[in-house]
Amino acid sequence: MARVGILGGTFNPPHVAHLVCAQEARDQLGLDRVLLMPVLVPPHKQVPAEPGAHARLSMCRLAAGDDPGLAVSTLELEREGPSYSADTLRVLHDQEPGDELTFIVGGDMAESLPSWREPREVLRLARLAVTQRDELRAEQLVQTLSPLHDGSRVTFFTMPRLDISSTDLRQRIAEGRPIRHLVPGAVADEIAAHGWYRRAAGAIPTEQEHHA
Repeated sequence: MARVGILGGTFNPPHVAHLVCAQEARDQLGLDRVLLMPVLVPPHKQVPAEPGAHARLSMCRLAAGDDPGLAVSTLELEREGPSYSADTLRVLHDQEPGDELTFIVGGDMAESLPSWREPREVLRLARLAVTQRDELRAEQLVQTLSPLHDGSRVTFFTMPRLDISSTDLRQRIAEGRPIRHLVPGAVADEIAAHGWYRRAAGAIPTEQEHHA
C-alpha cells in the first residue's frame, strides 16, 4: 500500500509554488509520493490560449525532474471531456485498490467542494488535504464540509506564502520579463526554446488552477 497525493491543475506553466505545495503535503502528511496531474479540459473554465496539453505535460515532467517523491500522471490527459475529480479518483482506486489517496487543494477550492460533482464520493475515495492559511478559515471550512463526511476525511497542512501564479507568469513572459527562479530552470529553458506565451501583454485571461 502506498500513500499517494494528487495535485491537479492546468500547470500552465508549472512553477515553484506547485512544487513547494507538493513537498509540504508529502512531508507533513506522510505521503510516499505526490502525483502532478495536468488536466486536459477543466470542467468549469476553458484553458486559455496555451501551448497545448502535451506541452504542459512536458513542463510538468521537467518540473518533477528526478525528485523521487514526485511523479507525473497522464490520466486526465488520456480521457475525453472535462476532468471531474470523482471520476479520476475512481480510476486511481480501481488501478491500485490498496493505495491511500489524498487529494491536495487550496482553501478556495476546498470551500467549493459542495458544488463539485459527487462531493461525497470524492471524500469517500480520498482524504482532502487543504493548504491552511489561518485557523479561523480552517474552522469555517470544517463546518462547511461537515455534512459531506464523518469528520475524518479533511486535513490541513501549511506551506510558505508564495505569491506566484501561472497567470502572472504568462503575463511576465508576454511582457518580456524574466521568470527564472519562479519556475524550475528546465521549465524556463523549455518555454524560452519554444517561445511559448509570447503574445500581446494584457491578452491573457485568468484561470482556475485546480479542478473539481
